[in-house]
Amino acid sequence: MDRRLFLSWPAAGALAACHPARPELPGGFTGIDVARGHALRDALARGPSQAPARRVRTRVVIAGGGVAGLAAARALRLAGVQELALLELEDEPGGNSRGTQVAGLACPRGAHYLPVPGDDAREVQDLLEELGLRRRVAGRWQYDERQLCHSPQERLYWQGAWHEGLLPVDGVGADTLAQYRRFARRVRELFRAARFAMPTIKLWVSNQPLATVHQALDALVFDDWLDREGLHDRHLRWYLDYCCRDDYGAGSAVVSAWAGIHYFASRHGFQAPGEPDDEERDAVLTWPEGNGWLTQRLAAPWRAQGQLHTGASVLRIAEGRHGVEVDALVHASGEVVRWQAERCIVALPVFVALRVVESPPDFLRQAAARLAWAPWLVANIHVDRPLQDRPGAAPAWDNVLRDHETRGGLGYVDAGHQRLNVGAQIAGPTVLSYYQALGDWPDGRAQLLERPWTVWRDAILATLARPHPDIFERATRMEITRYGHAMSMPRPGLQQFLGQIGLQPLPGKRYQLLNGERVPVPATPATRRLAFAHADWSGYSVFEEAFTRGMGAGMLSA
Repeated sequence: MDRRLFLSWPAAGALAACHPARPELPGGFTGIDVARGHALRDALARGPSQAPARRVRTRVVIAGGGVAGLAAARALRLAGVQELALLELEDEPGGNSRGTQVAGLACPRGAHYLPVPGDDAREVQDLLEELGLRRRVAGRWQYDERQLCHSPQERLYWQGAWHEGLLPVDGVGADTLAQYRRFARRVRELFRAARFAMPTIKLWVSNQPLATVHQALDALVFDDWLDREGLHDRHLRWYLDYCCRDDYGAGSAVVSAWAGIHYFASRHGFQAPGEPDDEERDAVLTWPEGNGWLTQRLAAPWRAQGQLHTGASVLRIAEGRHGVEVDALVHASGEVVRWQAERCIVALPVFVALRVVESPPDFLRQAAARLAWAPWLVANIHVDRPLQDRPGAAPAWDNVLRDHETRGGLGYVDAGHQRLNVGAQIAGPTVLSYYQALGDWPDGRAQLLERPWTVWRDAILATLARPHPDIFERATRMEITRYGHAMSMPRPGLQQFLGQIGLQPLPGKRYQLLNGERVPVPATPATRRLAFAHADWSGYSVFEEAFTRGMGAGMLSA
């Protein structure tokens, strides 16, 4: 066992010694082929790729099969473009929104929910209508209740007991409650002073600066802004730090004040205890496999038509006067295929795009120099029956641990929670998906890639043993997915920078959604034949950002 790692989980080593995991507990690293990614990096460092074994012509190539790439393919379909090739490095598309199975039970490998989208996310609303999740009934929009998160939705483990909700309320003093109300008031004031939107791309207008309020918040670290506001309460600060880790992969000492406020102001506000409840405001859609439910359906048409090419590493993207060339290594055969097309949608992380695009535009170079990415770990733990629980709130979908320092640990979601309406399955096995953000570990990426999986396994089990003392006996398998560059972190100055680079003016250009609504094509980083689509261009990674950017790049390329 690695002593330095265990020191990051106080008392974890002692717990593991007292309650050893099943000696034969199987599992390991899965989901991301780290060796394949590093082989691509090394091949690019060596210089020009090998000569292509064959050439294929198509109309549009999409490099990258994450949410943005899948959304771009959907946009092309809506525009009547069926001739395309979608290239993806991994064996399954979906990026951070993929699902899997452990011991036959579906569970997420990354993002595990989608908040009910507001009207700024028209493209996401349209997708949900297409998938039958959203429909108009008696003049009002309704969502499929089977896919909305069942109650209880969330709980907090703190001081040896479970508490309802994630904001500490029980046992806190009047000063803490006053600080909650003060922060809620400031969020409302800032929301009234300047529009916040999800996705942020709807706020950006080419060659125009961000609103003054956004600029002021973007200039500060969130912790510094909270200090200036006199918001020092430790319970409030813990919760806000958790929220930043949850959405951005790093805490309030790393991300900007803009990001800290945007987390609330762009979606659901901040509700202090005692304020009127708004269940609709907090509603989220979720599935046992998380957002993999969405990406599987986005990928299905192209998989069926043979236009989705997985296990294909993009080596080179070259833009010419009359078209583009995209070289990709097909790992199953070892051959390089050259795709020749009219246009290419570069739906790759910015640091990858910089390496594969020949003569990259200045805005791509600048973005790669400014962005930083948070490492991330997702552990799916199969348990053979419900775990023993400490006192307090009943088991929930989202279970957050605050009882001790976990250095970025976010707790777990129960992948079987959506089955709770099926009585026979309540007492059966399930999968707990544990999340660990490593964005503010100085050596997080190195530890993630270098430590044996058993080090992570034993530390995670020891962490979960505090609220669930029988986890060592109940766990039957653990599969760990590592994301070395899971998401870009919205650090100070990033929004002001990203809002002003590479945005091709599209005056008056609109496109039609499936429901007949016409929406403007979002301003998109682009050259003459390349359109860039990835959540990196928003400075942080959530489904709404990646999907809307992909739709915009797809319509621009149609």
